[in-house]
Amino acid sequence: MKRMPVIKSVMTPFPHAVDIDAPIVEAQAFMREHHIRHLPVTEKHKLVGILTDRDIKLYLGPELAYPKTGETRVRDVYLDHPYIVDLNERLDTVLQNMADRHIGSVLVTRNGKLAGVFTATDVCRCFAEYLRDPFRPPGGDDAA
Repeated sequence: MKRMPVIKSVMTPFPHAVDIDAPIVEAQAFMREHHIRHLPVTEKHKLVGILTDRDIKLYLGPELAYPKTGETRVRDVYLDHPYIVDLNERLDTVLQNMADRHIGSVLVTRNGKLAGVFTATDVCRCFAEYLRDPFRPPGGDDAA
């Protein structure tokens, strides 16, 4: 009998994070450089929220310049009540909550410390593997 996977088996471990007082332009550049859309936010090394590319775009407006980006800090834009789970949380529970809350990311902690992030991209990767599993050729994929 198979066991329900827990979030730590499918999360992205050791995510990057940004300080709450960092300039938003630095956070944007970091997100572009690392090809990420969700960035955990810390204050004095404590997890306090999440910054998303969508929230930045909504805050700065269609031209990404209002209000002045040079004066805007992460604290002006970030979400301060993200969905946070322990790394041993069941995957089905996390997925259901993501759907119910209409959210694209989850912060994963271990003993209150940031351990990983789980995003809609991770969901797609996990589901693709789930779909592939029953259709793998028996005995491997060696050519005859």
